[in-house]
Amino acid sequence: MRLPLSVAMISFDEEQNIRRTLEAVREIASEIVVVDSHSTDRTREIAAELGARVFEEDWKGHIAQKNSALAKCSQPWILALDCDEVVSPGLRDAIVAAVREPAADGYLVNRRTVYLGRTLRHMWQPDWKLRLLRRDANPVWGGYDPHDSLRIDGRTARLHGGFLEHHSYRDLDDHFRRLVGYARIAARSYHEQGRRSGVGKILFSPLAGVFKSYVLRGGFLDGMPGLIAAASKYVYVLFKYCFLWELEHRPPEG
Repeated sequence: MRLPLSVAMISFDEEQNIRRTLEAVREIASEIVVVDSHSTDRTREIAAELGARVFEEDWKGHIAQKNSALAKCSQPWILALDCDEVVSPGLRDAIVAAVREPAADGYLVNRRTVYLGRTLRHMWQPDWKLRLLRRDANPVWGGYDPHDSLRIDGRTARLHGGFLEHHSYRDLDDHFRRLVGYARIAARSYHEQGRRSGVGKILFSPLAGVFKSYVLRGGFLDGMPGLIAAASKYVYVLFKYCFLWELEHRPPEG
């Protein structure tokens, strides 16, 4: 029996991921909403084949696009997912129990990244994300692009018993190509918020990020994938502040 649950997703060229994601939740969801930004592959067809209501919209940014998907959900509960996230069997059982006998208005789930063929248990951990929530708790995506976050009015709790498998990148080429784009988007968001770059940010912020994730949180225990993930953290933060510096010192147009 399906739950009074909507799954909300956004997509663009996700045919390699979306089937795996939807198949993990289609048996418990009464509704699947996918907002697609003009995919050039079979993303929309696969989603429709698996029972999703598919909407095609121009890209408005991560936050605005995800809010558009939320607004289209009709069920009392909403599960917000990315196309590269898969609900584990244990987490699916926990979701069923939480919706049937709720003790909170929203639930955070722990996300574990599958990176270079290995599930990271230390690097990028813990990664609790608010993803299961009541629709009447007024959910809204905020934060800054591309690092969006959900907010609700009401009580939240952590959902134990499983995790989100985050199949983030196909390979290193895919990772580092996207990393540069994400750093540029984050720099624009910082610039719009009035945040500043400088020598200290460029020199020390990347090192601080690596020390926190690789040393303090035990990322070194994840072997070579953990080391490469830490290197990517350094590059991302470095590029973010370099791009921000460029925006601050760009000559005025005209």
